[in-house]
Amino acid sequence: MVVHLPGGKNVAVDAKVPMQAFLDANEVDDESLRRVHLASHGRQMKSHVDALAKKEYWKRVDPSPEFVVAFIPGDPLLTAALEHEPGLMEYAVANHVLLATPTSLIALLRAVAYGWQQDSLAEHAREIQRDGAELYQRLSVLGDHVAGVGKGLNSAVAAYNKAVGSLESRVLVTARRFVDKGVVAAGEKELPRPAPVDAMTRPLQSPELGTPGVELPILPRPDAAEVSMTAGAVPVTGGGAIEETD
Repeated sequence: MVVHLPGGKNVAVDAKVPMQAFLDANEVDDESLRRVHLASHGRQMKSHVDALAKKEYWKRVDPSPEFVVAFIPGDPLLTAALEHEPGLMEYAVANHVLLATPTSLIALLRAVAYGWQQDSLAEHAREIQRDGAELYQRLSVLGDHVAGVGKGLNSAVAAYNKAVGSLESRVLVTARRFVDKGVVAAGEKELPRPAPVDAMTRPLQSPELGTPGVELPILPRPDAAEVSMTAGAVPVTGGGAIEETD
């Protein structure tokens, strides 16, 4: 069996453990013969460790930590072996073999599962970081576009106000003379008087939205002297301000 670890690593688990001598020991009633079988069981377990070390499973499932897990299907099997081979655990570790009973193997697998959970959370965090950085960049680009729209609106308003000033001072003045000369009946509808637009777009202030501190051009106000050249022209008052509200 191969257990996959986070980060692409693998751990080999071997479940072929010698049990015959241990089973023979449990089938005899003679205590001395039983001890002989248990001693044989201890030697078989040590030989099993040597065989696993020679196979070098970690090289077959590379990349892998330099050890193999030897699964022992019962705590009594390991306990009996340790009674006759007290240094078996240290000997196994020195030969890159970890002896694992069901309890320790379950603990190992739960630790691996926890590692996968943490790896998944870390991957999600990295995805959120990438998405956040991308969204931040897109907001900056969108801020540039919005600033461009504001500049266009300001330019349009400035052009409109210039057209209104020209209409009032140069076109309507001449047109009204037709009424005075009787060309147009006095009861006809009066010519419209377009009012100038006294407003401007609000500049972007947030540094995330485009260039920090970007300012849109201030709209030029219509020339009051030019617009009010005739008595019928619409007066333009100066000195006003647009109040920004949150």
